[in-house]
Amino acid sequence: MDLNKAMIIGRLTKDPEAKSLTSGSNVSTFSVATNLRWTDAQGQKQDKVEYHNIVTWKKLADIAAQYLKKGSQVYIEGRIQTRSWQDQTGNTRYRTEIIAESMIMLGSAPGGAGGGTAGGEGTFTPKVPKASFTPSASNSTSSANPASSSGPKSSESAPSVGGAPIPTVDIKEEEIKLEDIPF
Repeated sequence: MDLNKAMIIGRLTKDPEAKSLTSGSNVSTFSVATNLRWTDAQGQKQDKVEYHNIVTWKKLADIAAQYLKKGSQVYIEGRIQTRSWQDQTGNTRYRTEIIAESMIMLGSAPGGAGGGTAGGEGTFTPKVPKASFTPSASNSTSSANPASSSGPKSSESAPSVGGAPIPTVDIKEEEIKLEDIPF
């Protein structure tokens, strides 16, 4: 059995870039920074930042473009994919990305602007094979969900942003052709 799974928690380095493809599919791309902190042998605190390229598709792309902003903290779960292309000089270029399958908005950007709900978290978790990005009140769809112990109780109302409810949409998955990707 093979497994290709990535899980990261970090902050967006800039606002998501949203695009519509000629096929009608939507895609949003953004970068998430994660920090590794440790103390070296001399007792000095060290910090290493990693930048992860994230790609979201369809309704998850719409949600990311609408609710995420630079500085927003987010949990991303997906698969790792490396693609290659020829640049203008004929050199082969490579880019490793995380293709997001689910996303949890963990908080706001510093200074109050950003992607979380006022009092907590918005959870978007797809079902397999049919994707459903549903704000979850009970987080019963995933036992590995990091927000399962701190999320809203089932007796509370669904998450909202700025007083407006977060949309619930069921979509059908379809194959994305590489030639449809504009970047």
